[in-house]
Amino acid sequence: MPFINIKMTAGATKEQKSQIVREFTDTLVRVLGKNPQNTHIVIDEVERENWGHAGILVVDRPKA
Repeated sequence: MPFINIKMTAGATKEQKSQIVREFTDTLVRVLGKNPQNTHIVIDEVERENWGHAGILVVDRPKA
């Protein structure tokens, strides 16, 4: 039973999250021959003010 836990900053749409779940599941089926009915994927969304990288909160990073 594959279990994937994705942690990412909040902001993805429901459609984007649905695509992530579908494509990760498809990858496990294609690469490892896993049964999609037994594949579990959890998306943990973290607010940008609660995620730090390289010494700064993500919320404080300038937009690219």
